Amino acid sequence: MNISGSNLPAMSGGGESAELYSAALAKKQQKAEGAAALALIEGAAVNSSAAQTPAKSVTATLGNNINVYV
Repeated sequence: MNISGSNLPAMSGGGESAELYSAALAKKQQKAEGAAALALIEGAAVNSSAAQTPAKSVTATLGNNINVYV
């Protein structure tokens, strides 16, 4: 088991390079999340257009009369 960290990206130079590396990772993550969100929206648009059929009414008077006792 190698725990020397030799396969980790080199961050020499202190805080600036660490900040740049962190910003690059955040940007990459945001792009991945955006792509996943767009894929989800496109998938929902395809499914909803095929699934939208007019609802069949059981009766036209269902819910028109409400009995209220005072």
